[in-house]
Amino acid sequence: MITEKIMKLREKLDELINSNADYESIYHVSTELDKLILDYYKERNEMVLKKLVKKEGNV
Repeated sequence: MITEKIMKLREKLDELINSNADYESIYHVSTELDKLILDYYKERNEMVLKKLVKKEGNV
């Protein structure tokens, strides 16, 4: 699931930061994490919109 991927990348990013990894590595993981978070909210918004449409009977 996407939330598990987000958690793993957060942990990886924290490890990189704590170990003083190079900027490029930290930046790469950070941007990948941003993309996953964006995907998470896109999926969530789609579910909310579907529920609203269904609730109003506009299926």
